[in-house]
Amino acid sequence: MKKVLLTILVCVLLFTGCTAKEEKKEKVDVDKMLENMTLEEKIGQMLMIFYRSGEFDSTLESSLRTVKPGGMILFAENFTTYKDSLELIKKVKDTSDIPMFISIDQEGGRVQRLKALTDKEVSVIPSMYEVGLKNDLKLTKNVGKVIGEELRVFGINMDFAPVMDVYENEENTVIGKRSFGTEAKMVSKQALALGEGLKETGIIPVYKHFPGHGNTKEDSHYDLPVVTKTKEELLKDDLIPFIDAINNKEDVIMIGHLAVPSITGDNTPASLSRDIITDLLKEELGFKGLVITDALNMGALTNDYTQEEVYVKAINAGVDILLMPNGSKAALDSIKESVKKGLISEDTINRSVKKILELKYSKIDEDYNKYLDESYLNSKEHKKVIDSISEE
Repeated sequence: MKKVLLTILVCVLLFTGCTAKEEKKEKVDVDKMLENMTLEEKIGQMLMIFYRSGEFDSTLESSLRTVKPGGMILFAENFTTYKDSLELIKKVKDTSDIPMFISIDQEGGRVQRLKALTDKEVSVIPSMYEVGLKNDLKLTKNVGKVIGEELRVFGINMDFAPVMDVYENEENTVIGKRSFGTEAKMVSKQALALGEGLKETGIIPVYKHFPGHGNTKEDSHYDLPVVTKTKEELLKDDLIPFIDAINNKEDVIMIGHLAVPSITGDNTPASLSRDIITDLLKEELGFKGLVITDALNMGALTNDYTQEEVYVKAINAGVDILLMPNGSKAALDSIKESVKKGLISEDTINRSVKKILELKYSKIDEDYNKYLDESYLNSKEHKKVIDSISEE
């Protein structure tokens, strides 16, 4: 009898071991994957599209299946009821064999898209300026976890936060209290703490807006802001938070649409400037991660450049992901034509796509289809964190 039981136990253990081995995922060979992708598929990975509707209709589905974009940014218009919003995001994901960056602007203060949800209360996040006034890095990290957990309810995996801009100009309307404060080192510590909280919940933080939007007056949604500081002045102030993020090996930095004539010699927007993206950010400061533009439909670009010019200049400057191109299929066709004409090297495309795939398969693959329960939305634990910000 003992021998029979022992034999059964051994078989069970062997079977369990074999099953575990079979279930263990093999590491994705990004280089091989890249070799098997068409040019169109590679360009698609560099596009972060948008669609301002809460409905997964034929237009959206056609764009997703035709362009195969690397990601989608969500806005308030994408959120209706909890159930419908969740269904929209799941359907978006289901159109792609490659994990997508599902992104959002959920900063706190006046920029938090989840508030548009119609049938569920979500945590209302105070401005980062209010968070910064508490001067409590543990609290700031917990705020990041609150944001991250509520995003994970919807399967979102990327947040365009934290804001790294230093609030130096009181007339600054585009940044203002989206910033943690007026002192660069404090902004750096606070932003990195928020980022840690986001990362602990499975969210990829995007640090913005390089090389620093806090000392400008103009709103880049309408006009091109011009930074009058010298490079040396920027290195001692506005660039400090980004340098700290780079030293912390953060994965993604967003480039702002602002001119820095002391670096470029003219008013070329940073998002289109090789001097700023490749020479300064990548080579001098040593950033190895992904570079994403701010939205490409903003006046700072559209006032002076065609979309075709934007794509060529941005990619050649060192951008990896183009945020909100005007018409995803038109953007793909335009970039493909530019490659055929020799205006953009396919090697440049390949380098960007390799980094995109590496980040996706290292950070979002395992949890891609795992969603936190809706009970996380405005939970008691989250309320406790948020309420502590207003306490004296």
